[in-house]
Amino acid sequence: MISFPWITAVLLILSFAGYMLFVRRTLTLPWEFIPVFVFSSIAVIVFFCGLAGQLRTGSLVLFGLGLLALIAALFLRTGRRAARRTPPSIYQLTFFAGSLLFLLVLFQNRLTHYDNFSHWAIVLKQMLSTDAFPGPDSPLIDFKNYPLGTSSFLYYVCRFAGHAQPVMLLAQGLLIFSCFYAMFGIISEKKRFLLAAFLGMGLASLSFFNITIRISNLLVDFLLPIYTLAIFAIVHHYRGRLKMACLVVIPLAGLLTVIKSTGIIFAAIGLLYLVYVWLRSGGRAILRLAPAVIGALCGSLLPYFGWDWRMKTVFRGVENKFDIAAAGLQTEKTPEQMSEILSLFVSSATDLSTRPALGIAAFQIAAILASIFAAFMLKKKWNLWKALIALDLVVILYYAGILGLYLFSMPLDEAIVLAGFERYASSIVVLFAGGLVLCATVDIERSFHYKLGEVPRHRAFKSVRNKGYYQKGIWACTAIAMTLLLSEYNGMQSIAKDYKSTLPYKMQQVTGDRWYDNGQEDRSRYLFYSSDANMQVTNYYLQYIGRYFLYAPNVDGIVLFYEDNMDNLLSGYDYFVVVESDPDGNRLLKKHYGLEMQEGIYKIIRSGERIQLALQ
Repeated sequence: MISFPWITAVLLILSFAGYMLFVRRTLTLPWEFIPVFVFSSIAVIVFFCGLAGQLRTGSLVLFGLGLLALIAALFLRTGRRAARRTPPSIYQLTFFAGSLLFLLVLFQNRLTHYDNFSHWAIVLKQMLSTDAFPGPDSPLIDFKNYPLGTSSFLYYVCRFAGHAQPVMLLAQGLLIFSCFYAMFGIISEKKRFLLAAFLGMGLASLSFFNITIRISNLLVDFLLPIYTLAIFAIVHHYRGRLKMACLVVIPLAGLLTVIKSTGIIFAAIGLLYLVYVWLRSGGRAILRLAPAVIGALCGSLLPYFGWDWRMKTVFRGVENKFDIAAAGLQTEKTPEQMSEILSLFVSSATDLSTRPALGIAAFQIAAILASIFAAFMLKKKWNLWKALIALDLVVILYYAGILGLYLFSMPLDEAIVLAGFERYASSIVVLFAGGLVLCATVDIERSFHYKLGEVPRHRAFKSVRNKGYYQKGIWACTAIAMTLLLSEYNGMQSIAKDYKSTLPYKMQQVTGDRWYDNGQEDRSRYLFYSSDANMQVTNYYLQYIGRYFLYAPNVDGIVLFYEDNMDNLLSGYDYFVVVESDPDGNRLLKKHYGLEMQEGIYKIIRSGERIQLALQ
């Protein structure tokens, strides 16, 4: 028997299809840009619905309109002679097959990363439980100033496809792969499979620098650069029709501003490229296109200003993490501490044993060598060196911004160890490398001796030797891309297979994954007992996982008992939860309460000054 969630999940897919067909018919966008445009538009609309306090209603309306759009598209299709359809190209079929494999393996994964439970997953769970954005009085959410752009799209998908963790991951995977698909829109000659193979190889290499922010979690650090790269591809494709570029870019850049606090930086990078292309149009075109460009800039910033308004009104007086504005660029760090942070930052940023530094150095050298080869061997004027200079400037400014974060905003205990540095740096190296790959793809396309369609197929190459080089290039790029992607695929498979050895799995076996229809938090007080392997209790990882699965804010953890204080400690809680037992804990529980310690939840019963434990 088909369950109701599966029916609504299928209807959700049909609703997405309806929007895509509608966009294809009305805007005639290339298929490469349609998924990311539709998903981003839905995310932004749901985000505004959340700001207006109409999260559930807005989502239902969107859901229904998508189904109506599908019915209308099918009716119009059968009502007149169907237009001639172009069959999918080889690269499209290859991309869809590869994406499907990764989406399927995503569906086998579960949440394990620390930040899933400290913010991204718990905020989504609260949104799904309450059908509203978290308020200032929410005890479950610690970082209330984190924007909810991506969470809005995940809420929309999970509202109709189910609340399971694989559905959450699959929803974010849709955003990720729609961005990658959009990047292939930068290719004009679709039948030149070498271009797709080269671009695929370059984009596949980004997975090597994305180890710290794999796609098998809800972290958004990877979305920031690939959304920017998608904007690059759209603007380049429509460089001759800039009004269309402005229209398509608005939802992407708008969502990018509210993916994360630093999203405004990445949105600015993408929009600066739009402004650059606009200014290059020259003459009267600058004045003629000015309203469209200004409109795109203003429209893109609306979600950002909407979130800023919420922070200044709904969250007035609430202290937030990394709030530089509130601190007025003042810091409690001493000059010695700031010097130590600066020294560690410089050494970390230039350490070639780390992936971000290695990636920047490797792609830097590759771009320089490629530019020299094109100039002296191919006698071609490539723009790769210009892109390299621009992206180098972006990297320098970005690193300066990260340094300012550590010096003036981040708490000392985190700043002194450069907490999250590799993740922050991975975002910019993905943008740096991806930008160079996109530019190199365009340069290669411009370097072919003949354009497709200008000459007969047998003369599409300058010589037989060149055709041989072309075919060998396809095989080489495809082989390298497949190797890189296979490595990433196997890594995700390994993570999925090892899930039963993780703390989240052990926790869920004990507590279950609790969802409450009315969204009211469990106000009971819980004390968790576990080992401190990998500092899982000391760094609050255990407690955050417990808060997520129990949907309870009052969670503490211990790794051992002090015998003289056992009764006093347990009397302050309603439940005692054993996630991992040990011989010493078993001895003390047996001695004082007559129980063998085993994984489970114990009800704490107070009888005068006596404490009793009852396994639930």
